[in-house]
Amino acid sequence: MRKIINGSLILAAAAAVFPIWFLICGSLMGNGELAGLLAPVMGNAEGFASWKFLPEYPTLRSYIRMLLDSPEFFVMFWNSVKITAAVLAGQILVGTPAAWGFARFSFPAKKLLFTVYIALMMMPFQVMMLSNYLVLNRLKLLDTLTGIVLPSVFSTFPVFLMYRFFTGLPEALIESARLDGAGELRIFFEIGIPLGSPGIISALVLGFLENWNLLEQPMAFLKTKEKWPLSLYLPNITMDQAGAAFAASVLALLPAVLVFLAGQDYLEQGIVSAAVKE
Repeated sequence: MRKIINGSLILAAAAAVFPIWFLICGSLMGNGELAGLLAPVMGNAEGFASWKFLPEYPTLRSYIRMLLDSPEFFVMFWNSVKITAAVLAGQILVGTPAAWGFARFSFPAKKLLFTVYIALMMMPFQVMMLSNYLVLNRLKLLDTLTGIVLPSVFSTFPVFLMYRFFTGLPEALIESARLDGAGELRIFFEIGIPLGSPGIISALVLGFLENWNLLEQPMAFLKTKEKWPLSLYLPNITMDQAGAAFAASVLALLPAVLVFLAGQDYLEQGIVSAAVKE
């Protein structure tokens, strides 16, 4: 029985890893080799597309082309960096105090307001798109990076995630700090943030993964191509640029993989904490 379970897990892991291996192999293939494999799908050839487990003639030409001869790639790459960094900074400044307030203070309609937060968290972007568009248009923020950053700064999911960590802090520790004369701000900065750091970091990791791969918001709110993030650059794949598209996909994937690996432990804690009922 254990062998069957292990075999099933190995097959599931291989299925999960295959798309990444597919990208890496494609980025190391020359245009001629890619054309022979993908022509039935992306060209006019008949038959079926095929793929190889390893490149027949590995080359770094696609990476060199992307890194040295594609200024458009770097413009969109830095747009993604700006958007993601601004959103994460805003979520920390807005979401952390909000989560602390929900977790540690009592005020009228607290449960109702938190329920509204949860309801907003479950709504997809398509539901909120029209209202966001109208607000951004009124604020003259359409076709600006600020128009992409601002709605994401007030995302409810980081608040929900950090709230779970803050509610788990020992009440006795908070009361002891108050008896010692510590004010609420000091308690927040010296006790809440250090002890709740796993929740904050897990929120940052998830926020990075979400905002690094933004697709619908830039498509809806940005018209100028020079302001597009990297996620809108990747779908432009043609047969003569297939190798560059694979290389760009790998380069875009790399920061997300590194951030995920760096914050994996905190992310697991955040997921477990978010799944615990009150």
